[in-house]
Amino acid sequence: MIEKVGVYCRLSDEDRDKINKTDDSDSIINQRSMCLKYANQNGWDVVDIYSDDDFSGAGTYRPDFERLIKDCEKGKINLVLCKSQSRFSRDMGVIEYYLHNKFIEWGVRFVSIVDNADTSVESNKKSRQINGLINEWYLDDLSQNIRKSLKNKREDGLFMGSFAPYGYVRDNNDYHKLIIDPVAAEVVKTIFKMYADGYGYHRICEYLNNNGIPTRAMYKRQNGSKFVCSNCDYKTVQWNPDTVAQMLKNEVYIGNLVQGKSTYVSYKNHNVKKLPKKDWCRVENTHEPIIDMETWDKVQSILGTHYKVTNTGQINYFTKKVYCPCCGKAFMRNVYNVGSKKTKHRAYLQCKGSKRYHICNNNKSIRMDELEKILLNAINDLLDNYYDKNDLKELYEIREEQDTNNINSIKALEKEKEDLNKKISNNKTYYRNLFEEKVKGVISEDMFQIMSKDYFNEIEIMLNRIEIIDKEIDSLKEDKKEKKQADKILKKYKHIYSLNKVILDEFIDKIYIGEFDKETKTRDIEIVWNLEF
Repeated sequence: MIEKVGVYCRLSDEDRDKINKTDDSDSIINQRSMCLKYANQNGWDVVDIYSDDDFSGAGTYRPDFERLIKDCEKGKINLVLCKSQSRFSRDMGVIEYYLHNKFIEWGVRFVSIVDNADTSVESNKKSRQINGLINEWYLDDLSQNIRKSLKNKREDGLFMGSFAPYGYVRDNNDYHKLIIDPVAAEVVKTIFKMYADGYGYHRICEYLNNNGIPTRAMYKRQNGSKFVCSNCDYKTVQWNPDTVAQMLKNEVYIGNLVQGKSTYVSYKNHNVKKLPKKDWCRVENTHEPIIDMETWDKVQSILGTHYKVTNTGQINYFTKKVYCPCCGKAFMRNVYNVGSKKTKHRAYLQCKGSKRYHICNNNKSIRMDELEKILLNAINDLLDNYYDKNDLKELYEIREEQDTNNINSIKALEKEKEDLNKKISNNKTYYRNLFEEKVKGVISEDMFQIMSKDYFNEIEIMLNRIEIIDKEIDSLKEDKKEKKQADKILKKYKHIYSLNKVILDEFIDKIYIGEFDKETKTRDIEIVWNLEF
């Protein structure tokens, strides 16, 4: 019978690491040459050559290996030739399944040159199995060594991710070190500040999208990263609440690295499994933070209290703040239509024990806007009675620090604008080259139109972003001028004109609203302050 040979070659990273600089004995070229020479010496007809470069010997997740198996099953080849059995597979299960099962069923012979494996020789079956077992042990040891090496590097505070987190880039002098990307860092600061100021995920996304700020994936792509988001349509992709929520919980922004949250089931099974929090690798102060600890703590406290987000996208800052002294239940928020046309909405707070569980007599609701006025007056009374003029200097220094932050924001925006102008210039150069190729007939008119359209769309997006950046810079410069007037600044701090979540959390711990007295038309409201007097 004429032997119809399929030559199979494979090289993976673990094999490449073993090769000496002066020895390419395991290279694909050398494997192919050795097998072709061996087939020629034996008078065999080589039907096809199958080659997998950069694929592990564990499992069968290799394109040309799959093609080889299909050709064996179809009868296109009846002999598989490899340099060694480990080139075919290091997985004992694969060796048993094909060499000692399917290949026999299909009438396919397996031969490896270096270790003398030959399925037509029954006497060397045990040696083939021993080789398979040794190769299996090799893979297991290799897997354990790689895991230990990664763990050690993570514990040393080295960043081991494939791509730097948004807001950072890799240090050119140290690949495993993160340094701040000034442009993206300003976006990160904006997200944290807005959330700390009481804005919900949807309102933050709305702001980012309306201001033409590129998403994380788009920004990486614009800056030459090879990062690919399989779920992204880069023409329509926008910021989404899940992304914002993920960023707000990421310790990387306070200078910590939390890695090793998941792993493969095994070197054979590449399904990912999540690890318990106790097994994560957490190292503090590995790089410069973007977010200060005060802002971080505020954000985490909001995340921990599960604040409700209203239909306007703002956080209901009375959540977990207002309670009933009678039953101890929290007050819940309800919105009712006001007026005959039902075009106006008004928010109320009511005891959950009365409204939902019917266990409390404190059934009279209170308007949220009226409660806000009561609290605002109470806070201002505190300020009037306890305001220390000696603190004016400290307050002025705080404003000076905010001026510095404004200057940094302006610099970051100007840097982003400069980068965008460079990209626009590069796109225009690319278009000119593209046009020349069309004129020379290198590309067709249709291809020219398709390729040039994408670049013009990118230019339009970047020009729109530059326009927004100019407005933001003007606004920050104007704000900086106003802040120079010290008297106006200090007056803002001596009296609060409107209530927001930050002020509420700063001054007040809890609010207890008592039963409504029908005779006096009043009710007791007790404020538990966050301040020590």
